[in-house]
Amino acid sequence: MTEAWGPDDDEPRRHHGPVRVRVPAKINLHLGVGPLRDDGFHELNTVYHAISLFDELTARPGDTLTLTMEGEGAGTLALDESNLIMRAARALAARTRVPAYARLHLRKSIPLAGGLAGGSADAAATLIACDLLWGTGLTREELAEVGAELGSDVPFLLHGGTALGTGHGEAVSPILARPTTWHWVLAIADGGLSTPEVYRKLDDLRAGSWPPKALSGPDELMAALRQRDPEVLGAALGNDLQAAALALRPELADVLKCGSEAGAVAGLVSGSGPTCVFLATDAAHAARVAAGLNSAGVCREAVTARGPMPGARVT
Repeated sequence: MTEAWGPDDDEPRRHHGPVRVRVPAKINLHLGVGPLRDDGFHELNTVYHAISLFDELTARPGDTLTLTMEGEGAGTLALDESNLIMRAARALAARTRVPAYARLHLRKSIPLAGGLAGGSADAAATLIACDLLWGTGLTREELAEVGAELGSDVPFLLHGGTALGTGHGEAVSPILARPTTWHWVLAIADGGLSTPEVYRKLDDLRAGSWPPKALSGPDELMAALRQRDPEVLGAALGNDLQAAALALRPELADVLKCGSEAGAVAGLVSGSGPTCVFLATDAAHAARVAAGLNSAGVCREAVTARGPMPGARVT
């Protein structure tokens, strides 16, 4: 693969071959949702965790900006200017004042509207790929500034690992802990849930007579990560959006129950759902939990994953 910088160059140069970027999905180990702000966002305190479920974006030189795809969501996901990939490429081109010319191809494994930030992951991959393809030379922090305008999860997916997200999720700070691999099972649902709809439902529930109890801050969760004990971490997992996701998709309660009966340490709805995520003690335990969920037929597919993973990276 051609180097992005020449040996005697003071500026990055264009990449003449295809650029392939792999980007992980994310789950939220803690998702505390505050009140609606004046700018239309909710104040968030969240702990992001990148896991080993990946999309791959390839960028090649082109005379215009085009997008094709294969895999999860093919034939359903819009490939026009509404797609976050197209928006990310145009935002980077506008920031760096270069023509938005590229042939982009997405190989997708992260489910659509699944609470795993697949769209934001693809936007992060696009920023990395087009920055290298066009030789625009932005730092990852500068790319995160562009990404924050596209989606709250994009800055995290540029960095990956495990991190605290504040603001509306776009302000990301890595969580320092001893290296530990955590094992997860994802129960992937048929169909997705609209993130804005889930947030609106949470607002409605909180305005009702029996509002769901809000999470406290993420300190307990961050302390649990440092203890490296699945039982301790499982007890600290939490998601304020879970009540809203369950109200919109009551059948998710059966998924959570089934995961518990299959032996998971803990389970919760991932982000805005409808994917449910379960913590296991090790890889073999995760495989058994996934087999139990698949046998029960309560989800489209149960798959294992591990984390934390790096963010968007050139392959």
